[in-house]
Amino acid sequence: MHTKNELKHIGIRVSYLRCLRGLDQEQLAAKVGISRSYLSKIESGSGVEGVPLALYMAIADGPGIPAWKLLLVEDG
Repeated sequence: MHTKNELKHIGIRVSYLRCLRGLDQEQLAAKVGISRSYLSKIESGSGVEGVPLALYMAIADGPGIPAWKLLLVEDG
């Protein structure tokens, strides 16, 4: 289980990588099959404990990003 700090870092990474691919939240949410507001919560790291791994995989796959880049938790 990820800590709140780790979830926040994953969320920042989701937002950053989404923007690198030129997608807005609405576009990525539509590709993944979730609401824009839920994606926003994931990106902010607030209130998103228990997000299924399959959803993180789909979020990474939406813009064609390797899932490990999204889910990497660095020490320190």
